[in-house]
Amino acid sequence: MSSYSSYGGGGGGGGSGGGGSSYSGGGHSSSRYGNSSSYGSSSHDRGNDRSYDDHSRRDRKPYDSHDSRGGYGNNSYGSGGGGGSSSSYGGSGSNSYGGGSNYGSGSNSYGGSGGGYGNGGYGSNSNSYGGGGGGGDRMSGLGNGLSRPQFDLATLPKFEKNFYQEHPAVTARTQSEVDAFRNKHEMTLYGPNIPKPIESFEEAGFPPYVLKEVVELGFKAPTPIQAQGWPMALSGRDVVGIAETGSGKTLAYCLPAIVHINAQPFLEPGDGPIVLILAPTRELAVQIQQECTKFGQSSRIKNTCVYGGVPRGPQIRDLSRGVEICIATPGRLIDMLESRKTNLRRVTYLVLDEADRMLDMGFEPQIRKIVEQIRPDRQTLMWSATWPKEVQRLAQDYLKDYIQVNVGSLNLSASHNISQTVEVCSEHEKRGKLIKHLERIMDEREHKTLIFTGTKRTADDITKYLRQDGWPALAIHGDKAQNERDWVLNEFKSGKSPIMVATDVASRGIDVKDVKFVINYDFPNNVEDYVHRIGRTGRGGNTGSSFTFFTMENAKQAKELVGILKEANQEIDPRLLDMMHMGGGGGRGGGRGGGRGGYGGRGGGRGGYGGGGYGGGSYGGGGGGGSYGGGGYGSRY
Repeated sequence: MSSYSSYGGGGGGGGSGGGGSSYSGGGHSSSRYGNSSSYGSSSHDRGNDRSYDDHSRRDRKPYDSHDSRGGYGNNSYGSGGGGGSSSSYGGSGSNSYGGGSNYGSGSNSYGGSGGGYGNGGYGSNSNSYGGGGGGGDRMSGLGNGLSRPQFDLATLPKFEKNFYQEHPAVTARTQSEVDAFRNKHEMTLYGPNIPKPIESFEEAGFPPYVLKEVVELGFKAPTPIQAQGWPMALSGRDVVGIAETGSGKTLAYCLPAIVHINAQPFLEPGDGPIVLILAPTRELAVQIQQECTKFGQSSRIKNTCVYGGVPRGPQIRDLSRGVEICIATPGRLIDMLESRKTNLRRVTYLVLDEADRMLDMGFEPQIRKIVEQIRPDRQTLMWSATWPKEVQRLAQDYLKDYIQVNVGSLNLSASHNISQTVEVCSEHEKRGKLIKHLERIMDEREHKTLIFTGTKRTADDITKYLRQDGWPALAIHGDKAQNERDWVLNEFKSGKSPIMVATDVASRGIDVKDVKFVINYDFPNNVEDYVHRIGRTGRGGNTGSSFTFFTMENAKQAKELVGILKEANQEIDPRLLDMMHMGGGGGRGGGRGGGRGGYGGRGGGRGGYGGGGYGGGSYGGGGGGGSYGGGGYGSRY
């Protein structure tokens, strides 16, 4: 592998900054700032890293075998190079996240001339970052081209969905022992003839090929939602499972799905998937896919992940070759159905994961259109962290005689493994408080930190501010290209960049097991999102800490927030109590509204993200033109 200078190796201004093709393509740089090829090989289309069949589908780095788009601007996210040709992250020359051919401005690829990310894309010669489009609901017309099929159960092929055989050890347990187990784990159950929970993997009755995968991965015992959820799902019943984020819900439906698939006839040419898993975000969909890949290998079960923000080609290829499992976000799946790239005629096992989040994001019409395409005698499993009326209504409409397990209280509450500190402050005090917390956090041995902001713009501004001060921070939000989001997430997971600034796109879609700290720079629109944000830490029985900045603008949430803090026995800022008594609190806050219409002309022609940002003057000072790092991490790293 050629050498490369990632994260900011020095950078002089302007002109001849680096010509190699980092993060893609294998070429060496002719730049006087050093060789900058890296993370890449060959130069062809975005290839089959969409997880098709060869069991190595998720092992490649984000830019292996892709076309030579110059990565994040031809200089490995911050090696040499300046605002001129091939500057990274938005210079004005070629192949740079906003200049030249890539991701917008002057030529082809990701948007054509002046295109990409909306009339100018990330810093071309026109208005960058969205070009000022209007608001409105871009998903409102999705699914209008789908006709509702008429199913005749008498003529549909029969299928098997009850595979559960109770283990003798489970049968031998008395009802009082079962009740004690359920009480210990705060389980509440609804519905008739619910099977007893299991207490070990061997008791679940999984076939040897599934059990082998579980044992090899070193799991010690099922989580509570798995202990009760597996017998329920394997029995072929429709299931509702309510449990907090990080409780092991994914395996609670993935392993029964594999058993279900192996009992069905093989796919024929033209068949769609047997298992359909709907998820609210791309990040969650990818994580579900990783679990399905791990446990489906021994059975040679193929899967694909269908989500927006990336080219459709690889996803269409996977679907056309035939996959038993399709993990999808609702919008892209409807796109595939309307364009007849797949069908749902073979689906007999349907999963709605994070159903509450999908409804929060406005996906209910799309979910209903998708479910109507599936045979009514399917098995349906709905998983959620909360149980609001909207989710209850969806369950009543599409699940038949379902049985339900709740783990933990149905009242909204935060994990007791997380210490919660809420500081009442003014808007202008936030940055100073943030730095003080980070100074203390970075002295800890484990210091992986998620910072949540209310808007994409704030996420970018805070990340730029932190990097200029020498902090190893990266940003992730919905306006970033999918390959960039994947790269940022990998840097965060690996610990190379232990600070990630995120909007709520990441609050429930990202599974990073060792996050120790969560900072709510902006309080979210509702207390549910607060609970899910801080739930990024304290997972799997570990402890974590959260810090939240709360301003007068958030006063209407004070009453509910105090309730969350009291339930978890946390100290409460007296000013927060004053805010509550002054009449703050009440409703949940309004809806999400239309789009902001882009950021207007930030950075027109000068290098994306506004003049120096992300390219021009760099995300970290030190050298005009270095990309996403200019002078690296500054004095701290």
